[in-house]
Amino acid sequence: MAGKYDYDLFVIGAGSGGVRAARIAAEHGAKVAVAEEYRVGGTCVIRGCVPKKLFVYASHFPEDFKEASGFGWTVGETSFDWKTLVANKDKEIDRLNGIYIRNLEKAGVEIVATRAVLKDSHTVHLAGEDRDVTADKILIATGAAPFLPDIPGIEHAITSNEAFHLEKLPRRVVVIGGGYIAVEFAGIFNGLGVETMQLYRGPLFMRGFDDDLRDMLAEEMRKKGVDLRMNCDIVEIARKDGELHLTLTDGDVIKTDCVMYATGRHPNTKDLGLDAAGVKLGKSGEIVVDKYSKTSVDNIYAVGDVTDRANLTPVAIREGHAFADTIFGDKPAAVDHSIIPTAIFSQPEMGTVGLTEAEARERYDEVDIYKTDFRALKNALSGSQEKTFMKLVVDPKSDKVLGVHIMGPSSGEVIQAVGIAVTMGATKAQFDATIAVHPTAAEELVTLRNKWQAPVVKAAD
Repeated sequence: MAGKYDYDLFVIGAGSGGVRAARIAAEHGAKVAVAEEYRVGGTCVIRGCVPKKLFVYASHFPEDFKEASGFGWTVGETSFDWKTLVANKDKEIDRLNGIYIRNLEKAGVEIVATRAVLKDSHTVHLAGEDRDVTADKILIATGAAPFLPDIPGIEHAITSNEAFHLEKLPRRVVVIGGGYIAVEFAGIFNGLGVETMQLYRGPLFMRGFDDDLRDMLAEEMRKKGVDLRMNCDIVEIARKDGELHLTLTDGDVIKTDCVMYATGRHPNTKDLGLDAAGVKLGKSGEIVVDKYSKTSVDNIYAVGDVTDRANLTPVAIREGHAFADTIFGDKPAAVDHSIIPTAIFSQPEMGTVGLTEAEARERYDEVDIYKTDFRALKNALSGSQEKTFMKLVVDPKSDKVLGVHIMGPSSGEVIQAVGIAVTMGATKAQFDATIAVHPTAAEELVTLRNKWQAPVVKAAD
């Protein structure tokens, strides 16, 4: 292709969404280039989902060693070396980075290792090479960056970006935030033996998730030793005598060795030249797009976290693929953001898909709830008091399963399969007709028969 322009498609940002879009567009026959100023792979691969999951694995071993005795194993003296974990993690990230590069090159995509800035709707300036290139279509896939509040002493804090490269594991840490990243890192640090406190400014963390999941996660995290403090925030950070002093909103002062902020991420739209190209931004700095990921400019598109629709790696990948199929494959595709299976690698792990109970009650006249909590079979011998939880949200009129919410080991693996059923519109009767796999925790999803009834609260005499 490529007529009067240098490229049919120029992608700014080689994260999950940008890489997928570039590769699929090239496979459709387009002449494609992608610019990346850091490393190919983006947040997820380089300093997000993948290294985080590796750290989660590492943090589980102390519990595994402890629980082994119930099964007859005697575990000798153990020790942990932070630098070994970081070095091995880096080695794996380098490997994945190389795979991403090879896949792009194999598809015929040109990789430009520099920052790219829009000069107009068809012109991109390559800052590191001080030259301009033109493209028929431009895709913005620059993701998002951690947010830090403007408080005194914020320069002493870190984000998840820095947490992956700490020179040594702190003895004490305070994690601020109530979303995925905050609860996952609180679990990681706590599991690795760090004295861990998590602060959240609201009444209960994991806002937007099912309330039962939120309550049970808080209970289990506290049982594991995480000091959870809700309705609490930091107003000032000061370094004194080799430690950090945190002044809280309630006036309390906490001493710690490390402060990690995980209070959300902001779209990476600053200094990209979007104004020059006429691209409209939303109130949070996100790029406004339609269902086909088109911006306010006809030939400019955007996918992933920079659009602030559903900020998850698989969503960015799906959006990138749909964009390429729509524009270069003659296969129009709009991504459905209404049903997104997702896992939270908290400790214990959680998985969720579809509507929460609260959302369902807002949309439907009636809602049936099926739920259970129990100690998994493994815990009968391990001695662990950790609970597993499962919940189905059902529309009684259509019998359709509106949402599934689970907490326990391998919840992410389970919810991926369950997500297929919910996406297909499976009914409770179809869940019931499915033969259980025994003995598993997941069999509870197809053996729940009794609707949950809210306890009756009697008025005081």
